[in-house]
Amino acid sequence: MRKILITGALGQIGSELAVKMRGIYGVENVIVTDTERKASHEALIESGPFESLNILDKEKMAEVIDKYKVNTIVNLAAILSATGEKAPQLCYNVNMNGLYNILEIAREKEIAVFTPSSIAVFGDSTPKDKTPQETIMRPETMYGVTKVAGELLCDYYYNKFGVDTRGVRFPGLISYDTLPGGGTTDYAVHIYYEALKQKKYTSFIAAGTTMDMMYMPDALHAMLMLLEADPAKLKYRNAFNISAMSFDPEGIAASIKKFIPEFEIDYDVDQQRQNIAESWPNSLDDSEARAQWGWKPKYLLDDMTKDMLEKLKIKLKI
Repeated sequence: MRKILITGALGQIGSELAVKMRGIYGVENVIVTDTERKASHEALIESGPFESLNILDKEKMAEVIDKYKVNTIVNLAAILSATGEKAPQLCYNVNMNGLYNILEIAREKEIAVFTPSSIAVFGDSTPKDKTPQETIMRPETMYGVTKVAGELLCDYYYNKFGVDTRGVRFPGLISYDTLPGGGTTDYAVHIYYEALKQKKYTSFIAAGTTMDMMYMPDALHAMLMLLEADPAKLKYRNAFNISAMSFDPEGIAASIKKFIPEFEIDYDVDQQRQNIAESWPNSLDDSEARAQWGWKPKYLLDDMTKDMLEKLKIKLKI
């Protein structure tokens, strides 16, 4: 039986993944950790094991792992793209030194590690459409730099020490449950909230800017699929492209208008995030994930929009 420790578990991905994993593996077998308790996630914290943990504190992390007899780490602690450009030193420290601590503990204690990567590993010199699994990676953000280096470091620990490392390259993630935390694709979450509350949204990403996106239920499913995949079939352990849909702001606005006809969108571009978005691919080629471990998304744009609006109406009591 897996005993799973999730770092950064009170963030956008972790708060939903923890609930799903506790339903599959058992409440006591999924240890939720974050740097501090958050009142907004008290129900999750109280539902099973929780530890305050900073991944830069290797000694404390090792103690927690021993306490719960952990055999799998899902590392979601990270500083994201837009936030990372405001604090690049912090981004490097958390994303790289934190991952190094985790991999060292995994080597010492024979623990499996799942660390997601991101489309941020790519840059202007990368092919924009159907970006291949193996291609040029010259990112232009500190977040992207740490994700490229993280992929390579995980590969090294697998090849050199036999640590069972795995990961996917996430596109932008969209969720009704938890707001995102400083990413370039955050607009694709905020737009749904404003569509219901104001019937209007001002996008910080310019019209015509296409990016790869995924609905959170598909993202969680992908993580669980790869975590349990047959290792003998895996060629790209730490950097599988996965994809579901690709759209620009007017594309998502058009989808919303099918359900809220009076919805309107305008633009006030945040140049820093716009520059980041323009350096990323329009779409990813995820054929290797489909071939090696059977990846296939469930949600396309209109499916996601319908579900997002229905769930948010309940959440926002609209």
